[in-house]
Amino acid sequence: MKKICVFLMCLFFNTAVQAQLKIDITGGYHEPMPIAIAPFSGEGRAQDIRQIIEDNLQGTGLFRIIDENAYTQKLTDVRLSPDFPAWQVINAQALLFANVENTEDNKLKISFRLWDVYGQYPMLGRVLTLSSNEWRRLGHIVSDLVYSQITGESGYFDTRLVYVAQSGSPSKPQKRLAVMDQDGANQHYLTDGKSLVLTPRFAPNMQKIAYMSYKGGKPRVMIMDLRTMEETDLGLFTGMSFAPRFSNDGNKMLFSLSKNGNSEIYVYDLQTGIQTQLTKHPAIDTSACFSPDDSKIVFNSDRSGSQQLYVMDSDGKNVKRISFSGKGSYATPVWSPRGDYIAFTKIQGGEFFIGLMRPDGSAERLIAQGYLTEGPTFAPNGRVLAFYKQNLDENTGIYTIDITGHNERYIKTPALASDPAWSPLLFEKK
Repeated sequence: MKKICVFLMCLFFNTAVQAQLKIDITGGYHEPMPIAIAPFSGEGRAQDIRQIIEDNLQGTGLFRIIDENAYTQKLTDVRLSPDFPAWQVINAQALLFANVENTEDNKLKISFRLWDVYGQYPMLGRVLTLSSNEWRRLGHIVSDLVYSQITGESGYFDTRLVYVAQSGSPSKPQKRLAVMDQDGANQHYLTDGKSLVLTPRFAPNMQKIAYMSYKGGKPRVMIMDLRTMEETDLGLFTGMSFAPRFSNDGNKMLFSLSKNGNSEIYVYDLQTGIQTQLTKHPAIDTSACFSPDDSKIVFNSDRSGSQQLYVMDSDGKNVKRISFSGKGSYATPVWSPRGDYIAFTKIQGGEFFIGLMRPDGSAERLIAQGYLTEGPTFAPNGRVLAFYKQNLDENTGIYTIDITGHNERYIKTPALASDPAWSPLLFEKK
């Protein structure tokens, strides 16, 4: 990945007497913060980058972009303070302005400042330089920095989603791995569709993807190196291997292995090649996912008579059931990167839901539903979920939703999309 040059601008202000402008997003829904994004100075992609930032921030449901027609001051120099009363009169709580310029070495440089309009001081200022063909990423990175400054949480805009793209007839579908930016841009395919693929997952270093493939006619776990596009088998196992997921340190892989009709959870050491069986039960155990510190594993099993969620230590000991809320079955659990929630698919009364619960099983709540709704995946900041949703009367494909249950949004894709998996932040993986 290309290196991003980041230079922190010197901002001189007395933090001891300034109250920080923040959005409290720890609670439920609240009115979006009004923010003004003044037209950027510079030629070329300046306004395109501005539009990306507007779309990103407004898309969170936490910000309201004030209409440009209401602006009474034209900003020209990012180094100069704005006329704060001119922005206060339109109730802008924050103001973003930037200069974009092309450098002689075919790069794009953006200099920006974020102002607290009522506090009348600069909250943030940076200069970012990136290859000119990665102008969209510049918009995403600035969005992340602004989002983080105001909310106190890391952003999730400079990320990608890998998913399964389906085309062809329902009776004979073609399924390919595809990847896109989190906003649906830069779509491209990773596999040719000759073999059925399912459940892709990013490695923590962003350089590899694990997935289930029917290559050769037998379900197996494959790993694709995104730098070389080479595909390799995870290992030659006796039985059917599926449902892969990397550990958070990137050194291990969880997967399920089915032998003689019984599915168990295994862990595979990617450095030594040692395979260890973690569960030993006549029931079906599958869909395992590590906790953020890799000390625990959540999975689903029908060992109690119906499909429920369980947590165990990473060595397979101390198995405990955590789903007890009423009737229904649970599947596809995934641990939040923050460690505070486990998301899951729930099937109850013939309906499908996306839900959340604490790691001990408490505070269960359902935040999305549809004719067929499944497969949640967390954004790297743990604030937003992506999932697959099929409806009879609206768009079918990948959706995102805030963990509060608000701001459900559809991501448009060229083909039918399912099985999404969210990447880590690219900017942090430079």
